[in-house]
Amino acid sequence: MADLRLLLLSNSTNAGEPYLGYSIGEIGRFLGTVDLVPLFVPYAAEMVSYDDYEAMAAGPFKSIGQTLASIHHASDPVAAVATARAIVIGGGNSFRLLRQLQQQRLLGPIRDAVRGGVPYVGWCAGSNVACPTIRTTNDMPIVEPAGFAALGFVPFQINPHYVSDSIPGHAGETRDVRIAEFLHANPDQVVIGLREGTMLRVDGDSATLVGTRCARVFRSATEPVEVDPGSDLFRVLGGSIGTV
Repeated sequence: MADLRLLLLSNSTNAGEPYLGYSIGEIGRFLGTVDLVPLFVPYAAEMVSYDDYEAMAAGPFKSIGQTLASIHHASDPVAAVATARAIVIGGGNSFRLLRQLQQQRLLGPIRDAVRGGVPYVGWCAGSNVACPTIRTTNDMPIVEPAGFAALGFVPFQINPHYVSDSIPGHAGETRDVRIAEFLHANPDQVVIGLREGTMLRVDGDSATLVGTRCARVFRSATEPVEVDPGSDLFRVLGGSIGTV
């Protein structure tokens, strides 16, 4: 099995910036200078058409010399995955994304392709499905998938768009409390709170935090730990890539 190559982004867009503005340079360095014609998966979209979503992502990718080809145009999505030289899964609603991947029978083919060396880029929901499950998404379950198991490329859960601050005047649970609830029910799991403007770059046995902000690592019955940019999350966790 080839070493996995993953770029998992917390978010697509920082406030006040163009779409993929903060990340497209890193995406370009990750994919390289050869046009791989990445296969774009827009299935997380809910209130925008797949055509519009493809067009929105195509511009930034064009700026780095990559020509997106969306899977929704393919007559045989499974064959499209099998021949893809790179896979890009956009954000949106994680439940919608996972259900569509299940219905199109794409979880296994995507898993096989990426484990065979095809580079994978995901943001938001696209990062959630790279985890063992999507159970640490922030999204509402607007549709019901056939279970929560996802691609399992990394051995931990990601919480994208992570914020540690409390909202003034808000009496509900903070994000930290929600994650603590997950760990109380799943004490063997680890959750990475991935703040906006940051991403994880996985190259084989390393998972480097890229960006200017820390990530927060949550484990059951212990205090969260802040991890600096440039750190190797696998080294911090004392593990390596997991499988499903």
